[in-house]
Amino acid sequence: MEPELDVWTHPQLRARAAAEDWPALLKTWRTLTGSSPSKLGALIGLAQPDVSAIENRHRSITSAEVRQRIIDGLGVPLELLGSRGEELPLPSLVLPGVVSEADTERLAGVKKGGLRLDRASLDAMDALLAAHRRAEDTVGSRTIAPLVKAQFEEVAALYDQARGPLADRVVKLLAEYAQFLAWMAQDQDNAPVALGWFDRSYDWALESGYGDMAATTMSMKAHLAWSNGNGRRCVRLGEAAASTAGADEATRAMAVQMAGRGHALDGEDTKAYRKLDEAQRIITGATDAPPWLYFYGESWFAAQRGMADLHLKNWTGAAGNLTVGLGGFAPSFRRDRAWYGSCLAHAYAGAGEAEAALTTALAAVPDAAEVGRPHAWRELHKVAGMLLRQRAQEGRVLYDALVALD
Repeated sequence: MEPELDVWTHPQLRARAAAEDWPALLKTWRTLTGSSPSKLGALIGLAQPDVSAIENRHRSITSAEVRQRIIDGLGVPLELLGSRGEELPLPSLVLPGVVSEADTERLAGVKKGGLRLDRASLDAMDALLAAHRRAEDTVGSRTIAPLVKAQFEEVAALYDQARGPLADRVVKLLAEYAQFLAWMAQDQDNAPVALGWFDRSYDWALESGYGDMAATTMSMKAHLAWSNGNGRRCVRLGEAAASTAGADEATRAMAVQMAGRGHALDGEDTKAYRKLDEAQRIITGATDAPPWLYFYGESWFAAQRGMADLHLKNWTGAAGNLTVGLGGFAPSFRRDRAWYGSCLAHAYAGAGEAEAALTTALAAVPDAAEVGRPHAWRELHKVAGMLLRQRAQEGRVLYDALVALD
């Protein structure tokens, strides 16, 4: 089977190529094109067992000849490989259509010192950061984080060139980068690094008068407290975020729902639902949201309510709300679909619906294995444990599926 014409526009496949992660690239290419290992092998001149061994990381690509066969056979765009990344003004996944050729030349000139930093250059940097936020939903934080860290360092180096309003805007951009890096560290369960980036983001947000980012950073620290099982801290940070000067309605809604989830974590159902209702009212009246809250909407709030239901062991409510939430997530939101899918399986298991729990969990396994570690993966193991304790045979089926990919 020949590759589809647009297969190399897919951010996940481009990320695999940029990282030269050949096992993941082959597997992703086959998924996107519907090819079997034997058909893929015919394109790159390898036997089917060799293709499977590479995909399962039992064989490494050490030969320049095999590497070139893959590049030629699959039509890997050369700009994704080798020195191309070093020539870019800011490291990236070379996401198509994000930064124009004119902007690329402008950023290169600014980086080399031949051109002064201007508003158009910062607009291009904003566009690149926004594109990588969305790409992270699909390819996961492990792939994106090193690139974003390199981008951050390049932007930080431009601070001395900025004057007047441009200086404030650079600081705001640094706050956004730090917040994104904090989120990705948190996603990889590295709390100390996440807290360090959160603190830097918060400081820069205050310095530049960026109330939305200051409140967002505080809210995400509440999320970190929630992840660590500290409901009381989650509530306090969420309430502090909601009262931050300069925060818009969407940002306040995020903070209020975090406080509600903290109450749910502590088993305080009345307080939890009161906060979630308040957050719902706020977001309904919001007219705009900062760019990093692009995912906000009814589906996301339904999923958050489902998380509170889960803490309160309201299994029916959790299953209903999580199902509604998942129904509104685009396929590109792979990490979120993996997480909330695993939580939905948890709700079914809690309700004693073993068959529904297994079906839902197995559907989440591929994304959880690739972009949902450690959180979604850990949740799926929890579901398997719940089913095994219920002596449901579905628990053994799920456990075996997870062990095969552990």
